[in-house]
Amino acid sequence: MNSPYPYPAQQIPTCYRHPDRQTYVRCTRCNRFICPECMRDAAVGHQCIDCVGEGMRSVRPVKKLTPVVTYALIGINLLAFALQMASPGLQRAFGLWSPAVADGEMYRLLTSAFLHFGLTHLAFNMLALYFVGPPLEAALGRARFVTLYLVSALGGSVLVYLLTFNALTAGASGAVFGLFGATFVVGRKLNMDVRSVMAIIVLNLAFTFLIPLFTSQNISWQGHIGGLVTGALVAAAFVYAPRAQRTLVQTGATVAILVVFVGLIVWRTAELRTLMGLG
Repeated sequence: MNSPYPYPAQQIPTCYRHPDRQTYVRCTRCNRFICPECMRDAAVGHQCIDCVGEGMRSVRPVKKLTPVVTYALIGINLLAFALQMASPGLQRAFGLWSPAVADGEMYRLLTSAFLHFGLTHLAFNMLALYFVGPPLEAALGRARFVTLYLVSALGGSVLVYLLTFNALTAGASGAVFGLFGATFVVGRKLNMDVRSVMAIIVLNLAFTFLIPLFTSQNISWQGHIGGLVTGALVAAAFVYAPRAQRTLVQTGATVAILVVFVGLIVWRTAELRTLMGLG
């Protein structure tokens, strides 16, 4: 009688771990015979338990980094708000007010990004930072992330400075919108579905323009737009820089953006000083 197997009955292979179990399946790494209990699915075929264990030992574990910069920025904003509550004059002294900036108080362009008009204003911005910040910090690295945040904050302030005169402005919204723009750019680079990010940006922009129409609350659309565009530009420079000259391109692009800001600030300052009769 012909045997249906390619081996004589007495030579039917058995599992190397269970000699009493017949099998014709081999491990794709060590080529030993394995029974269903000992096989593990692999990218191609099956592997034995020993080979899977050996492979796991050779894989370098990925460390989950704590978003230190994000938490630090939230802490700084909370501390600044506490100081505002303790000293009401702080808001007027460090908020963004164009005449004061034109008179030489340039620091307001950045310090204003850490002040807030009330607890609700602070809560919305910090909640957005808490959710959007950690993924971006992990993707870009801490140094690039803090650069993105600060340059976006400055970008929002610069547009406010260019387009307003007698309004006191403050808030981390420019920086947060910069993170929104950066998230969109990074998502596109990684071929991720960015429709949800786009929806968040559109929704927040809608609130920016609609809330003042139905309430007495003023929202600085200039700061939001300035931060959004700046964040997208900085992120594009970071993620699309060629590998061979990555640091040079990233640094050069960031410096170029800052040079443009300086030029705009100088031009606007001269214009405002003439308007105010300061010469």
